[in-house]
Amino acid sequence: MNIFRFAGDVTHLISILVLLLKIYATKSCSGISLKTQELYALVFLARYLDLFTDFVSVYNTVMKVVFIVSSVAIVWCMRVDRVGRRSYDKDLDTFRHHFLILTSFLLALLVHEKFTFQEIFWAVSIYLEALAILPQLVLLQRSGNVDNLTGQYVLFLGAYRAFYILNWIYRYFTEQRFNRWIACVSGIVQTALYADFFYYYFVSWKNNAKLQLPA
Repeated sequence: MNIFRFAGDVTHLISILVLLLKIYATKSCSGISLKTQELYALVFLARYLDLFTDFVSVYNTVMKVVFIVSSVAIVWCMRVDRVGRRSYDKDLDTFRHHFLILTSFLLALLVHEKFTFQEIFWAVSIYLEALAILPQLVLLQRSGNVDNLTGQYVLFLGAYRAFYILNWIYRYFTEQRFNRWIACVSGIVQTALYADFFYYYFVSWKNNAKLQLPA
């Protein structure tokens, strides 16, 4: 494992911890998109179907379990928990994420590396992850003001993918048979979706002002 892959995993884990901190410290799910969290839960469940069939390392297995359990726990907090369900911005979180699921599945059937059950669902998870942040960004634009923890969650989530792009570049030049081009292209698309958020986050940080996204 190279330093870029490790940095990507760490920032991804930090983003989840920040989100859990927001939910449990503030007792509120305001500003968080349930649609995005449901998409991420599907991403991890589809990607890690090999959890009980292919063992890579203890680190790899632990990270898979952490991402699956944490994503499902967040969805549970927002859907089932009384406090979380009451504070969730349902009226603002209206993005039709079912179309993203359908699009990702159809695209995976058309463009994949191997036509096997696990590889098709791996491709679904890659395409879906590239688009999963859209409901969250739309919700933040509609709400206007972004609280610090929610802003940091999205920032670390975007940084995670940026590090993974560096990881793929590194692997391309150091491995003879690196061919994860589906993940590379999807990762670039995903990172590009964060560009607008990164800009306004930097401006707010520079001016020491509250983060606000234009509607």
